[in-house]
Amino acid sequence: MQMEYDFVPAPTDAKEFEQWRREQAKIIEQLHRNLKTTKVLIDRAQQELELQSEQLKRETKTERDRISREKDLFDMKWKVLETETQKLADDKKKFEREKAFYSKVLKFNEENGGGNSDTEQIAGAQIFFIGVGSEKSLKKRYKDLLKIYHPDNLDGDTGTIQEINREYDELCKKMKVAN
Repeated sequence: MQMEYDFVPAPTDAKEFEQWRREQAKIIEQLHRNLKTTKVLIDRAQQELELQSEQLKRETKTERDRISREKDLFDMKWKVLETETQKLADDKKKFEREKAFYSKVLKFNEENGGGNSDTEQIAGAQIFFIGVGSEKSLKKRYKDLLKIYHPDNLDGDTGTIQEINREYDELCKKMKVAN
């Protein structure tokens, strides 16, 4: 696009001057066309750059919004996890207190006249599934108890799991729940 222009001084003769003027006019016209073409190219490049800039701004905003939503979702999940973990820990403590209490009751009964197997079963059923009144809560409590007392866990105990399973089966029969 670049056109070289060599400055040629104007001739003094009128005929040569007129020809020089026409050549200079052609050169100026060619330079003017080149300048217009360059301006159009620059304008197009500027428009394309502005479009790309706007697209980048939209993509950046979209990504920030996505990250914000993911952070909010993570925070919600974390809060639920903390709450449920705390509930599980509280339930375990409550269960341990009740287990200790009923162990003392059973020990007291054995020392003072022998144990009654019906009393032991009632006490065991009351320990594990206190407050369970629906099929959903029964199944949830059963799963929670299995998580806590499974023999593979540190606090796990095979005898306790057998008692939990026995009580769960009895309650399923009483509530007519398919397990």
